[in-house]
Amino acid sequence: MLSLLVIAGLVVQLYLIAAWIFGSGGALDAHKFVGGAVVHPAEILVFLVALGGWWRTWRNIGVSFALALLGTIQVFFAGDLKDPGNGYVHGLHGGLALFVAALAAY
Repeated sequence: MLSLLVIAGLVVQLYLIAAWIFGSGGALDAHKFVGGAVVHPAEILVFLVALGGWWRTWRNIGVSFALALLGTIQVFFAGDLKDPGNGYVHGLHGGLALFVAALAAY
């Protein structure tokens, strides 16, 4: 269920970042809020629940840990939009979101 929350949150974030690109001023703040208050905590909770629920089923725990780790790494690629000096590196933020969604769906 938490993985579905991650996927739904990513869909909402995708909509919000597209709305911001096309001119909606407050959509970027909403995108950041959904990521910071819903998606990333849910990724970490997926791992913690997997650790308790699948104890000694290391493959499942590993996949859940990979989701939390990749989600955390992905956040650091977001960068600062006011100083887009490394835009190509910051593009990994959106690219890695696809892998986060794939892990959450798995």
